[in-house]
Amino acid sequence: MKAVALLPFLALACLHAEESYPVDPASQRQEGVPKGVTTKHSFNASKVYPGTERTYWLHVPAQYDPAKPACLMVFQDGGGYVNEGGANKIPIVFDNLIAKNEMPVTIGLFIDPGVVPAPNDQAQPRFNRSYEYDAFSGDYAKFLIDELIPEVAKNYNLSTNPDHRAICGASSGGIAAFNVAWQRPDAFRRVYSMIGTFVGLRGADEFETLVRKTEPKPIRVFLQDGSNDLNIYCGDWWMANQAMLTALSFSGYEVNHKWGEGPHSHQHGGAIMPEVLRWLWKDFPKPVTVNYEACRGRAKDMLIPGQDWQLISSGHGFTEGPIAAADGSVYFTDIPKSTIHRVAPDGGVSVFLENTQGTNGLAFGPDGRLYGCRTGSGEIVSWDIATKDEKVHAKDIKANDLVVANDGTIYATEPQKKAVWIIRPGQDKVMGTDRCNGVNGVTLTPDQTRLEIADPGGRYIWSATRAADGSLTNVQPYHHLHLPPADPDPRSRADGLKVTRDGWLLVATAMGIQVCDQPGRVNLIILMPAGSRAPSNLCFGGPEQKTLYATAGDKVFKRETKLTGIRAWEKPVMPPKPGL
Repeated sequence: MKAVALLPFLALACLHAEESYPVDPASQRQEGVPKGVTTKHSFNASKVYPGTERTYWLHVPAQYDPAKPACLMVFQDGGGYVNEGGANKIPIVFDNLIAKNEMPVTIGLFIDPGVVPAPNDQAQPRFNRSYEYDAFSGDYAKFLIDELIPEVAKNYNLSTNPDHRAICGASSGGIAAFNVAWQRPDAFRRVYSMIGTFVGLRGADEFETLVRKTEPKPIRVFLQDGSNDLNIYCGDWWMANQAMLTALSFSGYEVNHKWGEGPHSHQHGGAIMPEVLRWLWKDFPKPVTVNYEACRGRAKDMLIPGQDWQLISSGHGFTEGPIAAADGSVYFTDIPKSTIHRVAPDGGVSVFLENTQGTNGLAFGPDGRLYGCRTGSGEIVSWDIATKDEKVHAKDIKANDLVVANDGTIYATEPQKKAVWIIRPGQDKVMGTDRCNGVNGVTLTPDQTRLEIADPGGRYIWSATRAADGSLTNVQPYHHLHLPPADPDPRSRADGLKVTRDGWLLVATAMGIQVCDQPGRVNLIILMPAGSRAPSNLCFGGPEQKTLYATAGDKVFKRETKLTGIRAWEKPVMPPKPGL
């Protein structure tokens, strides 16, 4: 199965002569070193990759003590690593390095890619290698973390500490290894990628850019490649690996590398395996951390080292519409449960209003009232915060989100009609625009001369010029978002929007909170906690408007930042001129 998948690459690789490499003593059996036990297994119960069958091996070192959690290292294309006669010789290397305390007691898990058997002898099986390894998605990480590793853990005591886990692969297995740690740094933090396929097969060519734009993650990475690696229809391996090195260095990652002159093979990567493992596990058990001081990206300017997301509230149906009041408290809706909750400045959460008829987006107005999109009744309403007295501002509108300008004008989105409505004080609603391909979240720029409109089905935030009378002109798709490259439904899912005092636009999307500059380019992607749902909406709260709040599924989180929000009902502020 693997021979078929790798044949085109190997044919090209053989056009170049392989270098010879010195043999590290740790790659040879040493007298007196305890020998671990290697066993072969099969797995065919995957729900992530239904119908697949695969072989996997385990190498359990002699020093393994069932009473103590062992570290874990996973290898893609496992048969090539577990073979003591191959280039990598992992059982030998593990035994020698563990005996010399150059790496911790580690169980090796060697996994072959899945195959869906052919229905008869006149048909080909479906070889899942590229689908599993090259896909820039969280599926393979989910397969490992939720399916295969728990299967192994039935018989072995495996540590769940992400700093106790490493992952390795070559070619497509190399991008798979990096992608697992990238998607789930809460589960893996040490990566060795040999001749990694960071090219345009299934979206991995975007990694270079996303590494630069996404807030840094606690991952230690070793890259290996040779100058005679593949250069074919989907990209140049040698150049792509160098680009990954510069991207990781730019963002402050702890990264090491070794370049050679070899082709697309395991020979160089296997020869340096002991050296790489010593580096990956150096200073163990000291954790792998994020080095913001070494980061040259926007994360250093916008985020605070050590200030991660904090869970504020959970157990809701679906949270939406976070908005900050003048006293720094934050209100949010639970749409299915028809409630509005209040997060007090001291962090306490209470129910502000019940029976809201599915109210979704919220906004405060210059009159101090809390405005809401009451979807169930098809109305825009507002409440007095003290008395909860209710007022209806518009009817026959299934609004999703809204913003109230400093002059009291309401802008509300109605997704079913792809419309943005304008509701001036004391007047009936009028059409603002129906030119957008889709509408959802909405916000005003700090100077209130532009309205920004989220389109969840596309990749753009639409922008409209706001005239003196509040009408909308010059509507165009403006802010360019990143899409989940390997998602079966590759939409931005852009939802809630908020702006900062100096003009940054924050967008809740499927990939996290994307931060756009005024010319419409994503500069930073702020990640939500691992395992949480993508954010639906956000706002700035706290006494200085520096605390970022985000709703995500049944939860609400907050995070301290270096950014400063602005409230639409406040006096407009002209942001600084952006770099073009």
